[in-house]
Amino acid sequence: MHDTVLFDYWRSSASYRLRIALNLAGIPYQAISVDLVKGEQKSPEHLARNPQGLVPVLEIDGLRLTQSLAILEYLDLTRDLGLLPKDPVTRAQVQALAHSVAVDVHPVCNLQVAKHATKLSGGADGMPGGWMRHFIRPGLEAFEVLLAGFEQAPYCAGPQPGIADICLMPQLYNARRWEVDFSDMPRIVSVEEACSKHPAFAKAHPDVVNPNTGTPGT
Repeated sequence: MHDTVLFDYWRSSASYRLRIALNLAGIPYQAISVDLVKGEQKSPEHLARNPQGLVPVLEIDGLRLTQSLAILEYLDLTRDLGLLPKDPVTRAQVQALAHSVAVDVHPVCNLQVAKHATKLSGGADGMPGGWMRHFIRPGLEAFEVLLAGFEQAPYCAGPQPGIADICLMPQLYNARRWEVDFSDMPRIVSVEEACSKHPAFAKAHPDVVNPNTGTPGT
């Protein structure tokens, strides 16, 4: 039994981010699945953990934490992961890069938003895929341009993986799921190749932790 418990869903982008960070930190954890498709996030048990009815929820250090970006910052500060530069200017620039995906693209493409958009459209042909592609491709195009301000050596902003990489990789998983082509974005393709080879990222991949096919947790 691990002291650290992650309540997550295998396809959740925000949960994917935390799995990567926990792996980078070398923190063993127990993964408990909250099935978003079945609506388990709205159960009384989960709402007691997070009144928003969202995943992930991380129990660590005697705390119960929510919101992936806040948890990433907590792990960075308490485990010295180096996810963000110390220099204030570069730090703000790297945060902006990460937030361009995590704050602007991801929220409009999450499951409950896409389902609601599909419902409002009367189940229009091509939904929810059309909705996803409408936001994901432009978001990745902007990320590619922003990457020009950093040296991919080989990660988004330097020689070690950071918060931008942690936010990018789940979005690329979603891009492939919804058939969004980004092969014409060489900086992103280069970063993806580097991250895919890193054990912390590989071990966190949805196909690896899928409770139906893989082995959740560590």
